Amino acid sequence: MITHIKRFFLGDKRDPQAPGIFHKITLLAFLAWVGLGSDGLSSSCYGPAEVLQSLGKHSHLGILVGLASVITIFIISSSYSQIIELFPSGGGGYLVASNLLSPTIGMISGCALIIDYVLTIAVSIASGADAILSFLPLWFKNYKVEIAVVVLIFLTIINLRGVKESVTPLVPIFLLFLISHIFVIFYSIISHSSEVTAVSQRIASDISGTYSTLGLFGFVYLLAHAYSMGAGTYTGIEAVSNGLPILREPRVQTAKKTMMYMAISLSVMVIGLLIAYDFQDVREVAGKTINAVLIEKATTNWNPTISLIFTITTLLTESAILFVAAQTGFMDGPRILSNMALDRWLPTRFATLSDRLTTQNGILMMSVLAIVIIALTQGSVTFLVVLYSINVFITFVLSQLGMVRHWLKVRKSNPLWIGKILINGVGLVLTTFILITITIVKFHEGGWITIVITTGLILVVLKIKKEYSITKKLLKKFDILIPTMEQEIKKYSHRYKDINTSYRSKTAVLLVNGYSGVGIHSILAIIRQFGNMFKNFVFLEIGIINAGLFKGDEDIIKLKENLKLDIQQYIDLVKKMGYHGDGFFSLGLEVVQEVEKMSDEISKKYPESMYFGGQLVFPKDTLLTRILHNHIVFAIQRRFFRTGREFIILPLKLR
Repeated sequence: MITHIKRFFLGDKRDPQAPGIFHKITLLAFLAWVGLGSDGLSSSCYGPAEVLQSLGKHSHLGILVGLASVITIFIISSSYSQIIELFPSGGGGYLVASNLLSPTIGMISGCALIIDYVLTIAVSIASGADAILSFLPLWFKNYKVEIAVVVLIFLTIINLRGVKESVTPLVPIFLLFLISHIFVIFYSIISHSSEVTAVSQRIASDISGTYSTLGLFGFVYLLAHAYSMGAGTYTGIEAVSNGLPILREPRVQTAKKTMMYMAISLSVMVIGLLIAYDFQDVREVAGKTINAVLIEKATTNWNPTISLIFTITTLLTESAILFVAAQTGFMDGPRILSNMALDRWLPTRFATLSDRLTTQNGILMMSVLAIVIIALTQGSVTFLVVLYSINVFITFVLSQLGMVRHWLKVRKSNPLWIGKILINGVGLVLTTFILITITIVKFHEGGWITIVITTGLILVVLKIKKEYSITKKLLKKFDILIPTMEQEIKKYSHRYKDINTSYRSKTAVLLVNGYSGVGIHSILAIIRQFGNMFKNFVFLEIGIINAGLFKGDEDIIKLKENLKLDIQQYIDLVKKMGYHGDGFFSLGLEVVQEVEKMSDEISKKYPESMYFGGQLVFPKDTLLTRILHNHIVFAIQRRFFRTGREFIILPLKLR
């Protein structure tokens, strides 16, 4: 029943080796714009509003901040386009900082990104809830958190179904939001076109009055403060570089096209809304978002029924696009988790794929953390935006710094380096300024919480990395002993050279993971304990297709070749000892299922089979070792117990 329920909600299994599977699940530039660009576009629902609120009575200066924002959008977009060209396999800020600065700095960037994407989900859903509540009775506000959690669970389910499945249904919402808001912007400007001169005079007067009242320092501080507070507008620009593996080939061209769509649409929305606020003389109204006030003012002279329908429809699209914006967090957050897991900064299970070819563990982790954040903050958008903006700019700064360093290194071999370093250099200056400003200004308002959370995650990640490094060193000791074990093999070779073998003879089936000292040690352990009981040695290796490999057919073909080589080395080894050797391998998403499937084939060929699998025994059995290191052999043993097959676990003691 559970399986049927799962299939109903998530859909049927997918074969990672099926022809054309990458073409079926990857996104064209337009769909990528919807899935990855919705975060940036939705920030226009709160970014310009933050600018207006931070300017207070000097709201006419918003247009100046808007122009600065547009310039920043194109600078950051251009700099990330260069990152896409340099890292066509994806990875974004994490990969850039890891490769161009250092793995540790890359880890810091990755941790900042993880928190950022959790907050992307939280702030998008909380903002969407606010937009819905703008036209509902006030008592509905008591259920804001519940509404947000329900929407979050729904988005989690559709993301577990697959990337394309989670984006395609959202296209109508995305387009309706874009059309309705662009209409409001242009309608506000055109309907007040006769007031252009008056508005210009108000802006000039506000600039002059603010300058004379606050002085040069106060004037610059006010603009810089508003510019920094609207920094949420730029979030999401980095999403394309992180999401390259899910884009349709040719990926670099698709990514750059997606980036262009994002930059143009976001710029039009930001500057357009700030101009519309000024033309409509929008001010804060209790219980309503700034955009809700704008729409109501723009439709004041319409037929009341048409005005109401248009307002409700537009606000619904606004709330929906904010919910859609959470997609960026669900699409890119798990990818960062998987990249860091592949580098052993996080548990490797974050790199595994579900049978729907999604990073299921990462999606669930992002969802749980977002629910916790929403519950703790009660969905306060103002507070969440502060937390959100700081972390994304940590990644921006490190990415730009890494690129600047890269262009300095290759300046002798790349004649275009000056133009490229100029783009990344300006991006570095702007993002550093925003990071410092927003951290200082908002530190006591909650910014310190982001720093504490990110620091806490970094400490946890360092502990995980240390544990994996210790295990790696311990396992290498087995490889060091390979020459010693080969000498022992020669002794057994002399002892058992006259062994007669057949398919019906006793067969030892050993699960291996690459050709290593651990595998050789396991062979010798079987021989020492069972003598010449086994005439055949069969080696079974499962190649797991994880997020690191599932990027193209070439990687899967290479994995198959490596598996064949590993198996053949084991076969050659036991043949030297006089045994019959054979090997089987399989590719899949989950070891236990693949072993069970292959055991049927092996048992048909070798009916007298006994299965063996090694299990690491650590010097100290701690909670961390249990979390980080799988216990697959125990799961296989339980599965085999039900089918009547013998499975023996070989303890591999790490000293």
